[in-house]
Amino acid sequence: MKRPLFIGSDIYRNSTYGSKHPLAIPRVSTVIDLCRELGWLTPENYRVSPCAKPSVLERFHTPDYIAALQKAEADQHVTDETRDKYGLGTLSNPVFAEMYRRPATAAGGSMLAAELIRDGGIVFNPAGGTHHGLADRANGFCYLNDPVLAIQTLLSAGLDRVVYVDIDAHHCDGVELAFHGSDKVRMISVHETRRWPFTGQLEEDAGGAAFNLPVPRNLNDDEFAAILDQLILPASEAFKPQAIVLQCGADAVAEDPLSRLTLSNNAHWRTVAALKPLSPRFLVLGGGGYNPWSVGRLWSGVWATLNDFEIPDTLDVGAQKILRDLTWSRAAGQAPHPHWLDSLRDAPNTGPIRQELRKDLRHLTARHSR
Repeated sequence: MKRPLFIGSDIYRNSTYGSKHPLAIPRVSTVIDLCRELGWLTPENYRVSPCAKPSVLERFHTPDYIAALQKAEADQHVTDETRDKYGLGTLSNPVFAEMYRRPATAAGGSMLAAELIRDGGIVFNPAGGTHHGLADRANGFCYLNDPVLAIQTLLSAGLDRVVYVDIDAHHCDGVELAFHGSDKVRMISVHETRRWPFTGQLEEDAGGAAFNLPVPRNLNDDEFAAILDQLILPASEAFKPQAIVLQCGADAVAEDPLSRLTLSNNAHWRTVAALKPLSPRFLVLGGGGYNPWSVGRLWSGVWATLNDFEIPDTLDVGAQKILRDLTWSRAAGQAPHPHWLDSLRDAPNTGPIRQELRKDLRHLTARHSR
């Protein structure tokens, strides 16, 4: 197996959705800084993400939407007609200085990652995972849909069995719409029930292409371990994947303000470790995550897991300084928990496996066992 590669860019350090947006926080830049400080990221395993050109984005997105997105960035303004038609200039998808270039860079990174693993390998693009984007409309903080574009790149390379696993707190509605009915893509999504975008119900299977598991509030690590062992791993293995794409959204952890799941970051790292040997090609993307400390720590641990690096119990002074220098406008940011500042690993959140989850897992197990 080739050495894992990390894809990043300074555009994430120097742009923001706006001071009041949940994505005003630093995320990818924190991961880059932590991994460099820990000696995990070097010029040899780091690649700069390209900014995707419109012609490439139009493999999934409509030309008129891409043109509207570029015009909105150039004008720094949208008309009411553009807002209504394309979802641009809303509270979720605001006008900001890099509103085309930043998502186009994330998409370019995911497509580059797919090309890099064409003959095998592992790539991490933490800026990716924008799974809500629609072909002709911005949706849910996502101007573009880089998971779709990455999977399309893999299919164009001749692959015909790609597994997409999504453990973000929110359902991957844009990806599911793109591959509805596909016999080449198997989608497995674990997401909080009764949470926006309110899609991905247990019985919804995207024309046979998807396994959806909406989970209750306060999901714990033991419950997620059952999901991994009884659904994610067997449903992935049964498809005999030539490539696995994992959307590793950090908003399913306990400290996130936009969900009510209570996983520790150990659940995500275990998922990464368990999926890694199941396919010769493995692409890991970021996704949601709106607490700067939990996102930076979780995704840094993902990179460590992909490389089999040992995660220290206590960070060195330089890494602690990176975490201590973070700021967050929410109340929790005024008095961050001590473990947010001196370690990467959360304490495990153990607990009972609820009967409703056991029942739903049995239902989905019966489906993928047919």
